[in-house]
Amino acid sequence: MLFPKLWLVLIVFLSSLIFFPSLSYAENHRTVDQVVDKYQNTSLQRLLPKFVKADVDYPPKRVMMLASKQEQRLELWADSGEGFKKIHTYAILHASGVSGPKLVEGDLQVPEGLYDITALNPNSNFHLSMKINYPNDFDKMMARQDGRHSPGSNIFIHGKASSKGCLAMGDQAIEDLFILAERTGIENIKVAIAPRDPRRTPLSVDEYSVPDWTKSLYEDIQQTFDRY
Repeated sequence: MLFPKLWLVLIVFLSSLIFFPSLSYAENHRTVDQVVDKYQNTSLQRLLPKFVKADVDYPPKRVMMLASKQEQRLELWADSGEGFKKIHTYAILHASGVSGPKLVEGDLQVPEGLYDITALNPNSNFHLSMKINYPNDFDKMMARQDGRHSPGSNIFIHGKASSKGCLAMGDQAIEDLFILAERTGIENIKVAIAPRDPRRTPLSVDEYSVPDWTKSLYEDIQQTFDRY
């Protein structure tokens, strides 16, 4: 009879879905090591000449990323034991919001402050991403002081060209930064995000409608940028 054969075909088909997941499913569940294997050669072709020119070992011992929201630039600095040297400047393709610190969940603001990289996400909806530790201790303390209960979370440096409170760097740039972060060790990376480059014009809270504590924050950001 025909029907038993159809049932048999259906059972075989469903079994294949269980035991042989699709390629797209596998690609959406890749590991950091798999991402490194896939992109490290092309990333090295782009980054290594820049490190050689700056006379910095690759991978370096420490990395500093200086992001300026107004200029939409991210400077990559690295240190292999003889002090930080500038490696490259990346264009930030999109950073939502305006000048001023992030205050609440959903305000679409890119945070401003001094941050660490806490995780590498190889399965980001934005190609690849690196999570920063917003809200950090300072952000949490100011939120408590202001009586704000939802300062926001899940802030990333990621690929693609759109952003909702994150820094969108484009796919090629995030591949370079992701591989560099993995090779260097995320514990050896710092990120400073400013409303604009304070080395050009000192930061002033008079320019923006911001909380009073922003003055202290901007002093810390100013001192950090002034070192580079």
